[in-house]
Amino acid sequence: MRRDSIFYKLFQQSPTLLFELLTNPPANAGEYKFDSVAVKEPKFEIDGVFLPPENQNPGVVYFCEVQFQKDELLYERVFAESSLYFYRNRARFSDWQIVIIYPSRNLEQSDLHPHRVFLNSEQVHRVYLDELGDIRSLPVWVALMVLTTIEEEIAPQQARYLLSRSSIEQPETVSRAIIELVVTIMVYKFEQLSRTEVQEMLGITLQQTRVYREIKEEGIQEGEQRGREQGEKSLILRQLTRRVGKLPEDVHERIETLSLEQLENLGEALLDFTSLADLLSWLEALGD
Repeated sequence: MRRDSIFYKLFQQSPTLLFELLTNPPANAGEYKFDSVAVKEPKFEIDGVFLPPENQNPGVVYFCEVQFQKDELLYERVFAESSLYFYRNRARFSDWQIVIIYPSRNLEQSDLHPHRVFLNSEQVHRVYLDELGDIRSLPVWVALMVLTTIEEEIAPQQARYLLSRSSIEQPETVSRAIIELVVTIMVYKFEQLSRTEVQEMLGITLQQTRVYREIKEEGIQEGEQRGREQGEKSLILRQLTRRVGKLPEDVHERIETLSLEQLENLGEALLDFTSLADLLSWLEALGD
């Protein structure tokens, strides 16, 4: 289950989510920007960095690590990366904090003694998702994080609950984002099922998903001129170009031959495309 990308999407949608996990969040938590950064010489990749507003320098920088596998050198790496980044950006930041998110305590690094000063300080915060409480009593964005950890037997029920709850509590645009995240989480959790099967399990129709809505909203206008099918072909091609770059002529022609149902399926699948190779694999599977 590719949880890194799920948590990246969660933090992108709601940067304040990190601070909901902390006992004493900063007063300006709503103004933080989530990003990933690279630290060179040596080069480190820090996936989760929460940057304070640039107009409030110096501010406090927050580093976040989501750890779902045992790593006996995790703290060595995290503290080295964070310290080096803070050192190279000292003029901008007045302090730094680290938040490490585990599904449970048994995945934490075994040898904690060398890091006792950090781990016992107010500078490092360890969050264990299975200790946050019942998913139905948590803020919805925190509940989405917990959804990645629960057992398959109860996951569909909890996922349907979150979908129902978000439709009542959240604005429409936020509810749509939550639908996409819930589907993505469940697709990763139930890898043996297709995206369509997961949607059926959750009681979600294709028409509720983001890519399909984009196509429909724009397709209505184009469809008035060239017909629904041709309009959707044009829109799918534009979506693909944005996501994977300019399409080779033979690939362009192949998409032109797809039926309306196949186009709708492609509109769903391209949500997970990151390169032309993903599109080619999808088309190859279609022909099998």
